[in-house]
Amino acid sequence: RCAARAALLAVERAEALRNEQRHGLAVPGHGAAPIRLHVSDALRDIGDGVTELEEALFERLGHGRPRRAPVAERLTRITALLGRTAADPTLARHARDELRRMARRCSRALGETEEMVRLPGRCPWCDSVSLRVFPERDAVLCVNPGCRCADPACDCASDPAFRHLWERAEWDAAHGGAR
Repeated sequence: RCAARAALLAVERAEALRNEQRHGLAVPGHGAAPIRLHVSDALRDIGDGVTELEEALFERLGHGRPRRAPVAERLTRITALLGRTAADPTLARHARDELRRMARRCSRALGETEEMVRLPGRCPWCDSVSLRVFPERDAVLCVNPGCRCADPACDCASDPAFRHLWERAEWDAAHGGAR
């Protein structure tokens, strides 16, 4: 009885190997699907980031500690606090930076990062050859980390991680559509 079972298993293994070699068919459960650790890491990082951001907002706004909840519910609660968050410039900047960081991390994990195209010419603020166009966003950005514009209301003046960005209409008006 054991010999018959062993022979049957050997025939099945040989048939599965033949199918895989000939047709690319594998037995369910026996394939080695690639593990995308960067996606798993991004999910964990974004989930932790949402939790930490919500806790920071609740604490700063005097709401105590938020109750445990899935990420989607936490995001809904964060959205409900945006009006009060905007009234505190330091808190608003922190929330903006964290949300941007998580959005970039998500985009990279999904392979949705937008390709930059080099723009000929020099930046009107820093005179560097570091202008890039984001075709999908329809915007121009100076990637020079030291570039700062003269507008004190612009985030590039106060946030070292932020780069000055011109929307298409603003760039075209100032530079005659040269892109």
